[in-house]
Amino acid sequence: MAIVLAVAVAAGLFTAPTKAAGETNLKINAAAAILVDADSGRVLFEQNADNVLGIASMTKMMTEYLLLEAVKEGKVKWDQQYTVSDPVQKLSHDRSLSNVPLRANGTYNVRELYEAMTIYSANAATIGIAEVIGGSEGNFVKMMNDKAEKLGLKDYKFVNSTGLNNRDYKGTHPEGTGAEDENVMSAKATAKLAFHLLKDFPEVLETTSIPRKEFRPGTDDVIKMENWNWMLPELVFKYPGVDGLKTGTTDFAGYCFTGTASRDGKRFITVVMDAKNASGKGDYKARFDETRKMFDYAFTNYTKTEILPADYAIKGKKTVNVIKGKEDKVNIRTKDPISLIIKNGEKDNYKPVLVLDKKKVNSKGEMTAPVKKGEVVGYVTLEAKNGSKATFLTDKGQGSVISPVIATENVEKANWFVLMMGGIGGFFADLWGSIVSGIKGLF
Repeated sequence: MAIVLAVAVAAGLFTAPTKAAGETNLKINAAAAILVDADSGRVLFEQNADNVLGIASMTKMMTEYLLLEAVKEGKVKWDQQYTVSDPVQKLSHDRSLSNVPLRANGTYNVRELYEAMTIYSANAATIGIAEVIGGSEGNFVKMMNDKAEKLGLKDYKFVNSTGLNNRDYKGTHPEGTGAEDENVMSAKATAKLAFHLLKDFPEVLETTSIPRKEFRPGTDDVIKMENWNWMLPELVFKYPGVDGLKTGTTDFAGYCFTGTASRDGKRFITVVMDAKNASGKGDYKARFDETRKMFDYAFTNYTKTEILPADYAIKGKKTVNVIKGKEDKVNIRTKDPISLIIKNGEKDNYKPVLVLDKKKVNSKGEMTAPVKKGEVVGYVTLEAKNGSKATFLTDKGQGSVISPVIATENVEKANWFVLMMGGIGGFFADLWGSIVSGIKGLF
């Protein structure tokens, strides 16, 4: 009960001791950018993060999500065979696009299509996955938009599974979409999609972290795939701890990248959209340079810190009064510790705030016996002493800065005789009070 109440109101209670996201000295040369703690979803930096822009092949994170979900639910198997349709075969041989060539009427298993999509951003292979899951890419696009809504994304529109501009389909774009349409999202929505992908299917990193792999090894169709994420530690713009997630490039979207890196017990998610170099022009390297800035900032300045321990008693609020019990008070403590990614050295800027459950504790601050040990009587959240606020991608992330408050011992209900005597005592106390009040009124 306390947790449900907490999530409902925590957004108004929890504040962070740092400047609001975006109010740092960090400046990213891109149309939009965002930096997020991958554990809690706390936004550490944002720049035009609500602007709706092209996402190009970052789209494939949604295709990955739906595939991994279908596999988990047993609807699709990794060794399931896909027979290449004519439009997909033709698109796969378009050398102006990222692709692995697929043979007409050839059969490929889902895993090799997935690896081609995730490592090499192969577009025709992606459409093949969409057809396996949705029956057609058009149906799959509906699934993409439905899933985006269920994940709580805002500011998005999916028109294909790949991230290409529909014109690249040369007339075979998904039904119900326009010939010039292209997928769009905000940086915040893109980060939220990445957050859910990592939370729900962390195994995606087993594939996104592969720097190089052969497609169809040992056959005449062998293709050497190098991961387009050149920030992987084995590739040219190497960065320690990078193991995902997805690049994207179209004329409309510019150079984009959703990155993630883990180091020293911390993981961050970054998004840059339409990245520019120092001269203001978009180029392939710019998205990695701007991502590096955010990773450097995050790993240097932030640490996950335990702010409140378990079994913590709030000063001045260590007990709750109990009525109709054998004891007149019960001790209360936090059940779980509260840890949060915060700027280094700012732990002391937080203070705990106790919120009691109104269904358990009356307006006078009293509980009615019996009280059971471990019973949740409310929750503690955190507040910053300077009043500045933090934001999270999800309510669940917001809930990570909350700890239930529980009773630490049993308080049994008093027996009938004690209750009766207490009632009699209360009656005479009220009567005496009335008499004294009446006498005072005579003089």
